[in-house]
Amino acid sequence: MKKHRNDRKIASGKISRRTLLGGVIAAAVLPIQSLFAGERPPEIQVLPEITDDPTKIVGPGPSQLGKRSPFEQPVRKPSDISSRTPLQDLHSTITPADLHFERHHAGIPSIDPAKHELLIHGLVENPMKFTLADIKRFPSITRTCFIECAGNFRTGKAEMTPQDILGLTSQSEWTGVMLSTLFNEVGISNQAKWFLAEGSDAAVMTRTIPIAKAWDDAMIVYAQNGEAIRPEQGYPMRLLLPGFESNMNIKWLRRIELSEEPYMTREETSKYTYPVKDKIRMFSFELDARSIITYPSYPQKVNKGWVEIRGIAWSGRGKVKTVEVSTDAGKTWQLANLQEPVLSKAHTYFRYLWDWKGEATEILSRVTDKTGYLQPTLAQLAEARGPNLGGYHMNPITAWQIKNDGTVLFKLETIK
Repeated sequence: MKKHRNDRKIASGKISRRTLLGGVIAAAVLPIQSLFAGERPPEIQVLPEITDDPTKIVGPGPSQLGKRSPFEQPVRKPSDISSRTPLQDLHSTITPADLHFERHHAGIPSIDPAKHELLIHGLVENPMKFTLADIKRFPSITRTCFIECAGNFRTGKAEMTPQDILGLTSQSEWTGVMLSTLFNEVGISNQAKWFLAEGSDAAVMTRTIPIAKAWDDAMIVYAQNGEAIRPEQGYPMRLLLPGFESNMNIKWLRRIELSEEPYMTREETSKYTYPVKDKIRMFSFELDARSIITYPSYPQKVNKGWVEIRGIAWSGRGKVKTVEVSTDAGKTWQLANLQEPVLSKAHTYFRYLWDWKGEATEILSRVTDKTGYLQPTLAQLAEARGPNLGGYHMNPITAWQIKNDGTVLFKLETIK
């Protein structure tokens, strides 16, 4: 009797270039995942050839880990010390955990969560050590907020994406315990005005923070976007200081010490300070309001007709109040629509519908936060600080040039 053959095509071992590249990337990632997770890497399923009629092919079944479509490949842009979030590829304010920006001072430590402890001591009544399990026993809270590097601004050429310009900011949903809860547990002395936070990385990253922040909204977080924090984001626990520059949000947190005075650590004296005319500004914790248009932007191209201008705005001092968009190089401004919910110290998505007639122009955005602070121009920053601006807390309005053919380029500006 002749055996029946299934006419439907199955994966035959013939792998497309796209699938091969995807497999190479996955294979490169697996050893790192295995190192940090301590678990057997998930099985890799090879996708069948892409076909014009997917109804003729049985696709892969359930798997241990989900993955993006091979047609969607957003990636961070790494350097020796950081990697930048692809802001232009995101469709909302939440950054996928694997695309959250990184900033390292001595690489990513590998930490066994069962052996990790957080010591809280100094001007306290009862110095205590907390394991990760101890931290998770306290009442938890979840909030959404951004984290941003104080040095998050790059310029230099017209062929730059939002990722190149402002890619050192990301937003996640964070879960953990309020730092005030732990401070109440150990009993804080009335003399304590500052606390030192120290990380477990090879740089032994340390910063001192005013104690008022602990009583306000500081957290110790262990989860990000519904899962445990990734190793590059501080696994197994990190300090979260909503609205404060990211260097203070100590990752791999292992020690907090209460004191009367700031400790004047390396990261708050030789670094993360900047000139303001004839003085040096220190302890500039809160991040100023800023915005950026993520579409259209380089290297995208627009066509005549209706274009939805989209972007994100945020402030370290609270909620975004308004975002304005200009489509005539800053001559006039119109209010953009804000995507709800508008959260405090969080990226806010904005949209503005524009009928482009095909003429060369420039498009810009600017934000006003709840305190009334209006995002400045580069010239206004230079006037306030002097020509030696340094690299920290740079939040100028940025513009995109729209050419007659729809080409989009970043507009370069210089200080006169």
